[in-house]
Amino acid sequence: MTDGDTGDGPGTYRTVAGRGQAEFEVRGSEFIGYVSPAETVADAEAFIEAVESEHPDATHNVPSYRVPADPSKVDVLLREWCSDDGEPAGSSGKPALNVLVQRDIRNVVAVVTRYYGGTNLGVGGLARAYSRAVKDAVDDAGIVEERPHERFSAVVTYDDSGTVRGILESAGTEFEADYDEQVSFAVRVPVEEAAGLRDRLRSATSGRVELSKKRA
Repeated sequence: MTDGDTGDGPGTYRTVAGRGQAEFEVRGSEFIGYVSPAETVADAEAFIEAVESEHPDATHNVPSYRVPADPSKVDVLLREWCSDDGEPAGSSGKPALNVLVQRDIRNVVAVVTRYYGGTNLGVGGLARAYSRAVKDAVDDAGIVEERPHERFSAVVTYDDSGTVRGILESAGTEFEADYDEQVSFAVRVPVEEAAGLRDRLRSATSGRVELSKKRA
């Protein structure tokens, strides 16, 4: 098992365009590589659990990810983590994570599922297979340039909800609205635009909007 934090500068970054998958066999063992975008550790762990649930009978489900260590500072630190999940030490998790590092992609999670085929592959053979599974899955997903985003909530009364919704829509901002006793907007916005957007919401509602940052 390996983990650590690493610095990463502001601006755009490379990540996978969506989910990707790749399958192949090596000397009877079946390898299935999966990758997915992930903005938080919770996102990454949820994806890992989903793959493990899909393949509970697999010999190994080897995970790795590179995601923001702190969602409120997505342009500063990355958490890098991997596990060999019972394979020989250093034979699987680290080679899988190295693909993400070498491709310079972040906000991404990978899981490689292996069904043992009866022939030992050795540490070198395993490293090549796990690396290939992640590489092929990344190729299947495709790579895009993204900007760091942050999330915050905006809570208002019904009287102000139309105003807030209009501002969010005019800004082209991603959001989800929950209409209950009050109206809560879950907002996802590029980091460099977040402060200005919050100022607009405060001004338009004469400070009545309740704003709070989300950690996930």
